Amino acid sequence: MSARDGPETRETPRAGQHHGRAATARARRWAAIGRDDFPLARVPEAARYPWWSVAVQRFGELSALSQLLLGATLGFHMTFWGAFWAITLGVVLLEVVAVLTGIAGQREGLSTYVLAQWTGLGRHGSSLFGLCTAVSLVGWFGVQNAIFAKGLAALAGTQVPLWVYCVLTGAAVTLIVIYGFSSMAWTSYITVPLFLALSAWAIRSALARHELADLLSMPPPGEPMSIAAGATLVAGGFIVGAVLTPDMTRYNRSAADVVKQTLVGVTLGEYTIGLTGVLLAHAVQSADVVHIVTTEVGVAGAAILVTATVKINDWNLYSASLALVNTVHQTTNRHVPRSAMTLAVGTAGTALSIAGILEHLIGFLTLLGIAFPPIAGIMIAEYYVVRRHRAVLERTRSAGSLPAQVEPPSLRPLLAWAGGVAAGYLIDAGIPAINALLGGLLAHVTLNRGKAAS
Repeated sequence: MSARDGPETRETPRAGQHHGRAATARARRWAAIGRDDFPLARVPEAARYPWWSVAVQRFGELSALSQLLLGATLGFHMTFWGAFWAITLGVVLLEVVAVLTGIAGQREGLSTYVLAQWTGLGRHGSSLFGLCTAVSLVGWFGVQNAIFAKGLAALAGTQVPLWVYCVLTGAAVTLIVIYGFSSMAWTSYITVPLFLALSAWAIRSALARHELADLLSMPPPGEPMSIAAGATLVAGGFIVGAVLTPDMTRYNRSAADVVKQTLVGVTLGEYTIGLTGVLLAHAVQSADVVHIVTTEVGVAGAAILVTATVKINDWNLYSASLALVNTVHQTTNRHVPRSAMTLAVGTAGTALSIAGILEHLIGFLTLLGIAFPPIAGIMIAEYYVVRRHRAVLERTRSAGSLPAQVEPPSLRPLLAWAGGVAAGYLIDAGIPAINALLGGLLAHVTLNRGKAAS
């Protein structure tokens, strides 16, 4: 195990019996295979990265087929400028959430799920949050893996069964994630420039046959959509990633790095890829991304585009593994190495892609745009407003340890979560994702007014 991974060995359960010693030995073997990446501990300063390295990965999460699909959907139902303002509203929400949760993660050096124990959710709430997150991310992994596999199958043009491609693509992403943040960073260094080149190529190809002024002024090809509805799609499409920002920013070196990375990664990703999709939808008069890609950029461009899906799916798998490591630790007091959990989650997600999850889970995953913002609201309210645990977090931060105590079980986190979800569903005015976030934030502040700080 590398020096970076060393501090985490303290969390392996003590082996008082033969079974315990065997479990510890297996855990060490798994940790030696990949990188544990501090799933239950603070990331030390020596293990952190320059802001641009993290920013490339943040942009990589948004430089995928799904983001181009979002832009094409907006373009099919909105004018260019209507889509621009919808993206702008969505970006503002995403950046506020990402910066506030991200700075908390950077300061404490903790993953979202561990940090959640001292930012409003407590031990049991954090476990439930981790489990819900893992379920959603395994689903997203299956969806993206199916897109990846179908794209490769279409490009190959052979009679090989689709499930073979699902296994190959799922295994490739799982292997990348087993070796952790550094491996994922190198993947982004390769795929992100290729995707940027593809976007420039696609726009140039489209503009060669259309006047830019026409694309900017033409009416939407499909049924019109309101700016509020478009902003909800933008926010909902990445809100889970924004809530889980601490998983990434715990590797940042300063709060300023978090802000720079968010402004560059999220803004560049949403506007560059999203508006590319809008223009292409107007040019081709379709929201079908596969049709758009094959029409505008051909086989080589489609290959780059499909391969870029790796850069969002590796983070789906990475965050899911962190979530489950935390949930298992909180419920059983055992530390399962992240590499072993990654293999299990990658296998499950690959199986879901083979089973056809792409056709059945989209509606459920859309609901996450309302289910997850209240969690961000609770964490932001606790860390910046209520501040019950800020003092003890600061006292233990310099030693690189965690507070010894977690607040006792309480219904308050669940009530605040439910209040935020209700606000997202029941309030007709505004943007549901914003309503849900503000509902969770206000509910947490109200429920914890006057509670003593630790």
